[in-house]
Amino acid sequence: MEDRPKLLTLYASQTGNALDAAEQVAREADRRGCSVRLLSLDEYDAVALPHETAVVFVVSTTGQGDTPDSMKGFWKYLLQRNLSQHWLEGVHYAVFGLGDSGYQKFNFVAKKLDRRLSDLGAVAIVERGFGDDQHPSGFGCMSYLGYVELNHTEMQIETAQRMSPGKFSRDKNRPECFLKLVKNQPLTKENCGRDVRHFEFEFVSSVVQYEVGGILEVLPTQDRALVDAFIQRCNLDPEAFITVHPVEMENYLDTLTNATVVPIKLKSFVDLTMDVASASPRRYFFEARIQYVMSNFATAAHEKERLQYFASPEGRDDLYQYNQKERRTVLEVLQDFPSVQMPFEWLVQLVPALKTRAFSISSSLSAHPRQVHLTVSVVTWTTPFKRKRSGLCSTWLSKLDPKQCICIPVWFNKGSLPPPTPSLPLILIGPGTGCAPFRGFVEERAIQSATHDTAPVIFFFGCRNEENDYLYRDFWLSHKKNGGVLSETKGGGFYVAFSRDQPQKVYVQHKISEHSDRVWSLLSEGAAIYVAGSSTKMPPDVLSSFEEIISKESGLPREAAVRWLRALERAGKYHIEAWS
Repeated sequence: MEDRPKLLTLYASQTGNALDAAEQVAREADRRGCSVRLLSLDEYDAVALPHETAVVFVVSTTGQGDTPDSMKGFWKYLLQRNLSQHWLEGVHYAVFGLGDSGYQKFNFVAKKLDRRLSDLGAVAIVERGFGDDQHPSGFGCMSYLGYVELNHTEMQIETAQRMSPGKFSRDKNRPECFLKLVKNQPLTKENCGRDVRHFEFEFVSSVVQYEVGGILEVLPTQDRALVDAFIQRCNLDPEAFITVHPVEMENYLDTLTNATVVPIKLKSFVDLTMDVASASPRRYFFEARIQYVMSNFATAAHEKERLQYFASPEGRDDLYQYNQKERRTVLEVLQDFPSVQMPFEWLVQLVPALKTRAFSISSSLSAHPRQVHLTVSVVTWTTPFKRKRSGLCSTWLSKLDPKQCICIPVWFNKGSLPPPTPSLPLILIGPGTGCAPFRGFVEERAIQSATHDTAPVIFFFGCRNEENDYLYRDFWLSHKKNGGVLSETKGGGFYVAFSRDQPQKVYVQHKISEHSDRVWSLLSEGAAIYVAGSSTKMPPDVLSSFEEIISKESGLPREAAVRWLRALERAGKYHIEAWS
């Protein structure tokens, strides 16, 4: 047998999306006969790059064009001046970027990586591809892979016994601890159409020294009844003890860090690692061109025919309507095709991993020494076929009772909003749950002001109605009083846009423009701008308002105002944390 072509897949992920996409690349390349290595960029020695033959890079862009933490060392090495334009001659590569078009610097990291690799002499296998979190079908890595012609020898590889336990591997450097819920408080009026809650957690294990602007990742618990239904539907024994381990060959599974090497109950394994009742199956769950697919295991002729149609080019749109748009879960899909009986080995590989959910921390450790607070909107929606849906983690959290004394595994991360120094004037914009990180900012600034002189803070908050969803109303107003962090006597301010309390909708950008003189005054004093909230329209609308203010107050043309803001961003004084 000929030596299998080698492919190195390197990823840089901040929240796990790039890891997911990289695993798809590795799985597809392995199916086509490649010998695959999958590594995070912080696990790879850049010195060895000239010795590789084919490399696929899957990299995310965070914040405003920021490089993921795991890529910073690798990128620094690539920028060395002593590397010649022939350093990577003979290396073939492809770059797939993941980003959010709601940000101005969409997929900036992938673009600059592609340019630098080319400058160093590497040859692109295919034009770089971009995934957009705003796209209704997600990042779409597999559609990009359809254009990547990997140098490989087609081989039939036995995969029946392969298990993939590490699909949700996390950053090894991330501190781990357990939190106990002590408060679950609704912030919105009952039956107003939205359910936003304030959660307070206490450290059970050692206290993690988090900073304001940080991120808390929570591993949710799945509905036990739905997990049981999945196990029953798949004819599995929930009490059976299983051992999950990497395959004994050089492929991407060898690098996963959380492989289980001791027996574990099957039910526990499903509950903790396989998202059976909230995530939709990805397209490769259906595709007929790979070995481990539903149609191969369907015994009913009409089900096999429908599944093969879904996997065909002609059925792509109907599959999108059936699966992604309706957000059917793995369990629901399996229930729709009762003749399909997949071996557990296949299910382990194909069922989406149970992921952690990331939330902005809404407290200051200085104000709450043994606690961390979250502000969570309970996610609900209706599908095109009028099916009610709810978010797994937010719904689970909303139903927790502090009296139950439940301990929750969490991971702390740095966010896109760096903690400001006490001397830095701040302009904060946080409509809706975007106010969460700024609650921590204000708490911290209030403590600092008790012993130090602190710079002014202006906060623009927005919600639909004063009566229904005015989040943390008493908190903000208390700090707006004389002497408070947001008080005018301290040079600050607190302004609220109630979008639906009058015939004409009013949003935060309108309030910013209304107080253009105050905003310009702080900007002239060196203020930093922090924006948090929905990534759809708000961030670009807010940016446009600042452009207008700078142009109006300074007398500069609009183009110069745009350059002024870009310079502010380069100086690390314009930060955005947005989510879809």
